[in-house]
Amino acid sequence: MIEIRFHGRGGQGSVVGAQLLAEAAFREGKDVQAFPYFGVERRGAPVTAYTRIASTPIRMRTNIYEPDHVVVLDPTLVSIVDVTAGLRPEGWLIVNSTHAPSELSTDHGHIATVDATHIAREFGLGSRSAPIVNTAILGAVVRATELISIDTLLQAIREKAPSKQEENAKAAQRAYDSLRGGE
Repeated sequence: MIEIRFHGRGGQGSVVGAQLLAEAAFREGKDVQAFPYFGVERRGAPVTAYTRIASTPIRMRTNIYEPDHVVVLDPTLVSIVDVTAGLRPEGWLIVNSTHAPSELSTDHGHIATVDATHIAREFGLGSRSAPIVNTAILGAVVRATELISIDTLLQAIREKAPSKQEENAKAAQRAYDSLRGGE
């Protein structure tokens, strides 16, 4: 079983991102779970969401404390929240950032970055001041982890994203193509 923890802020699409990743994995025949954990439920507050992907039925119904991979939608959370807590040594830390992976202040070994904010703005996802970066970051997740194919992810986004399906799919593809450190 692969467990992924998403860290974002309310309004960035963390929960929908976790659900879209699960939808894509389900389309490839996997058993999946996707669920949020809310603290203070308001726009801009830290939000955590989870996705589990397995080839056998998932019976576990808990939060994810030792994720295989961690996805950070808001780079300011890296200095506020211990986003790497419990992250397995061989797992990926994938961060929405303008910086190269080597510039991030973390000692985790497998780090990848993508400027999902720029990509979301380029495709008109959300607003200039509050871009919705979830689908862009999913393209990066797929590239780094190779859990599912990019084609399956794009199909899930085109059919299940709440709005601007084609723009969201293009954002995911752009992030997939521009990931830094995920090779």
